[in-house]
Amino acid sequence: MCGGGQRSRRPWQDVPVPLPEQHPLVDGRTASAPLIRAYRGDRPERTPVWFMRQAGRSLPEYRELRVGTAMLDACLNPELASEITLQPVRRHDVDAAIFFSDIVVPVKLAGVGVEIVPGRGPVLENPIRTASDIMSLPPLDPESLAPIREAVARTVAELGSTPLIGFAGAPFTLASYLVEGGPSKDQLRARSLMYSDPHSWATLLNWCADLAGAFLRAQVDAGASAVQLFDSWVGALSARDYVRRVAPHSKRAFDALRGYDVPRVHFGVGGGELLAAMRDVGADTVGVDWRIPLDEANRRLGGTTPLQGNIDPALLTVPWPTLESHVRDVVDRGRDAPAHVVNLGHGVPPETDPDVLTRIVQLVHSL
Repeated sequence: MCGGGQRSRRPWQDVPVPLPEQHPLVDGRTASAPLIRAYRGDRPERTPVWFMRQAGRSLPEYRELRVGTAMLDACLNPELASEITLQPVRRHDVDAAIFFSDIVVPVKLAGVGVEIVPGRGPVLENPIRTASDIMSLPPLDPESLAPIREAVARTVAELGSTPLIGFAGAPFTLASYLVEGGPSKDQLRARSLMYSDPHSWATLLNWCADLAGAFLRAQVDAGASAVQLFDSWVGALSARDYVRRVAPHSKRAFDALRGYDVPRVHFGVGGGELLAAMRDVGADTVGVDWRIPLDEANRRLGGTTPLQGNIDPALLTVPWPTLESHVRDVVDRGRDAPAHVVNLGHGVPPETDPDVLTRIVQLVHSL
């Protein structure tokens, strides 16, 4: 539990240890993979590509596997989560797997009542609205992350030289869900709390940061070769509010990996005005949504930061010649950056034809 905007001790405040010898980045399995090279600022011979939400609803094999199993139950079943993570790698030949989970999984593991309602998203049993609510949030027991570590280990054992990306929800997005009680278009309650009670706001975001940090670290310890911090709702913030009231907590989440030489990606929806600030919390690579072209994103970042993105998900259902032209344009604009990982500007919509994703991968690899 946290108070005064601080926590007495974070789970990773012991002396940092290097990655274990059997970690894929250490034993050589993924150290020279195109994705890892690009995240480190190199340009591999094969342009790497993967898709946010590539594991999930767009795949018929996923829908078949999920019959009768609730979303969060699937996330916490190591065998099921591993198989779902591997499905798009087999189908699409993408250059990375993204761990199948949900940003509220660590919230649930901490003991907070949350479920994913089909067609709506995460819904809190008791939204966090007062300072007393925040002070009563339970700490995360590291042992509760055992299913996550097992699922990651299972997956890494099957992936060989293909890197696994671990991920977590950024503190602001987690806090937004907690305060709003579910998805919100404008995060009015969350932003109101940020101004009306900045002390409690800082305490809440520290709790969220420690949760996200522990979740990231558990995945890396078990074999993830990179991580992505995902800020779904950051576009609701002004640059001033992000820098003053959110960025220090995102940095705190990334600080969980202090001492680990693992590439870190930061992505936010609607974060075009915040790119530099989001990089400066500790990211090696910045994800860009579809709203601004990659050459402009590169300019805003001073030409020094690898980029990830930014195919418009809306174009996945248009005729192939139009989509092909768009993908080629994204790749061309990405050449301005030190390195580029092709991705979508957000996640794969559930109605996407999987064959379209496979065709995009083939196109990108051919360029």
